[in-house]
Amino acid sequence: MTTALISDIHGNVDALKIVLADIESRGIERIICLGDIIGYGPNPLECVDLVMAKCEFAMLGNHDFAVLYEPTSFNASAEQSCYWTRQQFEKEEDPEKRKKRYTYLGNLSIRKQTEMGLFVHASPRRPINEYIFPDDTLTAPVKMQQIFDRIEQRCFCGHTHVPGVFTDEPDFYPPKDLGGTYTFTDDEKCIINPGSVGQPRDRDPRASYAVMTDEKIEFVRIEYPVQDVADKVSMIPQLNDFLGQRLFDGR
Repeated sequence: MTTALISDIHGNVDALKIVLADIESRGIERIICLGDIIGYGPNPLECVDLVMAKCEFAMLGNHDFAVLYEPTSFNASAEQSCYWTRQQFEKEEDPEKRKKRYTYLGNLSIRKQTEMGLFVHASPRRPINEYIFPDDTLTAPVKMQQIFDRIEQRCFCGHTHVPGVFTDEPDFYPPKDLGGTYTFTDDEKCIINPGSVGQPRDRDPRASYAVMTDEKIEFVRIEYPVQDVADKVSMIPQLNDFLGQRLFDGR
């Protein structure tokens, strides 16, 4: 069954709607979210509602966790956006909607093993908040070995907002080096990052997601109205303008 992988939406409903429309146009019925539905962006409630309605399951991201509990090791703008996001949940006048959203976030999985592979938000070793950076393949070989020791064959994660494939050589391949598609092989473990829907950080401002079959995974980029999102961020005093401006540069 063909599966769409989305991650790191971060309250950017404009990007999410366009990605979901592209997924639907491909006839894909199964969508999995790798976490960070909220945080940073101006439309957290709408994003949670869409993920609830459209995704087969979703993972718990560090920003989702922070809204439920407390932000840990967040910078000032991320922490402030977390508290503002929580306020939006609390301001919901319909008690059933408020309860449904909180219950959904509270029941998100930290780690989920399926026939497709292992699903986490961050890493198999620390599923909520450990970054796996492309440079780790060169600068942190012990870390990469320990991470690969925790997966059977395939793992799917987000968190860094950088799309690409890690292999157990170890090495990292951005989508452009793969021609946009990675073919699975039985003799190679891999970790797949579909990139970020709502806040890409690979210097490409287009929304990023991935389409997976039994044989391969394809990385997809979609343009969305970045200016509209930046304008909405600028209208919210509790959100740092940088959170909108960074979207233009994909950083």
